[in-house]
Parts: sequence; structure tokens; C-alpha cells
Amino acid sequence: MEKEPILTVKDLSIAFHMYDKGLEQYDLKVISNLDLDVYSGEIVAIAGSSGSGKSLLAHAVMGLLPENALLSGTIAYKGKILDLADKEKLRGKELALVPQSVAYLDPLMSIGTQVSGKGAPKKKVTLQKKIFQRLQLKENVEKLYPFQLSGGMARRVLVSTAVLSGADVIIADEPTPGLDLEMALETLKIFRELADEGKAIVLITHDIDLAFHIADRVAVFYAGTTLEIADANDFLEGPEALRHPYSKALWKALPQNGFEPVPGFQPYAKYLPGGCLYFPRCPHRSDECEKKIPMKNVRGGRVRCIYAD
Repeated sequence: MEKEPILTVKDLSIAFHMYDKGLEQYDLKVISNLDLDVYSGEIVAIAGSSGSGKSLLAHAVMGLLPENALLSGTIAYKGKILDLADKEKLRGKELALVPQSVAYLDPLMSIGTQVSGKGAPKKKVTLQKKIFQRLQLKENVEKLYPFQLSGGMARRVLVSTAVLSGADVIIADEPTPGLDLEMALETLKIFRELADEGKAIVLITHDIDLAFHIADRVAVFYAGTTLEIADANDFLEGPEALRHPYSKALWKALPQNGFEPVPGFQPYAKYLPGGCLYFPRCPHRSDECEKKIPMKNVRGGRVRCIYAD
């Protein structure tokens, strides 16, 4: 890995300007003080329950947030802090997204044109055919339109588009749902190969069992913030190697590890607790946990917990 990350997210917060009853205005904060760095040549998997801010992070990096979004903190690419204009210039060229929704495909454009581009050079068309073959997409798929594809086919098309973009950073937002195990593994293998060639991959996934084996590091999100960033091997070793109580609980909740539930639920964005967002559910909580807690270095990883050692 290079000394400096290719993508850095520092103290990111995102709120949405909303209207309540009687047209009363308020700002709903959905991401708070989120940190993440990604290096060329690695896959960083992002794990966490629904509503933890994973997809919002992807949209913030790509400059795809709606107009009522209020963003603070910094997003930097190759050391340069990006504004919206920068993100628009980089999008699809140096920054690529595999979106979670297949609705991102243009319904009026053939698949081949969307993946390779109109009038694409022969080299790119040849590469597109090879990727289609690996993802078990028949050659005639390039002549079809999105409505003619199954959900799994459409998802594989989106993966192909990101791969062919040549981007240095690829954010894959849930690229495997709807795929059988063989195809999911092949898709992740492609991302692994891209990382080994020097690309940086951010893999947002609920298939964390697969992610632990394909990723270099894992970032654990909860209620819109980062609780831990650790080597993927730490998750394979078990809770003793992890640092945050939520990461340990996430490991124990996996079917093969006992399927142990945690009492309580992830807080709604409008009613977040002060201090540690996991505080209400944590078995180790104390009054100190109600204060703002920064990320710190612990045993080769980073964690947002005063008791982690």
C-alpha cells in the first residue's frame, strides 16, 4: 500500500433539511463524524446493518446527494479535497460506482452502449465481451435493453460498467444480491483482481462472510458513524481480535458463530444518543460513554470506544 490513502473521508456528517408538522423545518442528521481511508491496491469492506450510512457514504463520495442534503467534513481524492464540481468531473472516470439499484441503467439505451460507450474502440469492446463471458452474460445481451434483463443480469451489467470505466476507485454498493453463490464469488474475484492491479475498492455488503475472505480491511458502521476499522483477518480470528463491542456482537450474530442477538435496536437518526451511538445497547457502558468519543489507534486498527485496548 502507498503511504497516503487515495480516498480519505474525515469527520463526515450529512443532514437532510426536512419539514415536520405545520411546515416546521429541521435538519435530520443521518451521518455523524464518519471516518474512512482507502489505499490503492486494497479492498475495504463496509459492514453494518441497514440504515447505518453505507450507501449514503457512496453517494456523498460520488456527488449524488439530493439538493436538501447538508454536508460537512472532508472527502479527499489523491490528497485533494473535493467539492461537488470536482466529483462530477471525476465521476465515471476516476471514481466509479456500482449502484445498489438496477434502476440506474438507462431504459432507453442498449446494454452494449451503456457498458462500453457509443462508438467504443475495438479494444474496449473486446474487453467488454471478456467480462460478459466471465459473468455468464451471453453475447446478445449487449443488444438488449434493461427491461429485457433479469435482476441478476442487470446487476452483472452494472459491475461490468464499473470495471470497464478504468477508474482508480470503485465503490461497489451491494453488488452480489440476486446472484447465486458461484456468480457472487466470481464477482468478488474480479474486484480482488482489480485491487491486486492497483485499484482501490470500497465494497459495501451485507454478505459479510464473503467480504471477510476477499477484503483487506473491514470498516464497521453503526447509526451513521464508523465504530471500527480492522484487518479482515481480525474478523476471521474472532471477537478476541476485535476492538469494539458492536464488532464483537456482529461477529457473534453470524449463524456459524451462534446467531446471538443483541437486545435493543439501532437508534433512529432523529433521536440519536449523545456520545457513543452504541451506548444504549452496550454491556460495558458508563457515564463516560455519553461524551464525544474520537477514533483512536488500538492494536493495529482504529476504534471509537474509550474502553478498547
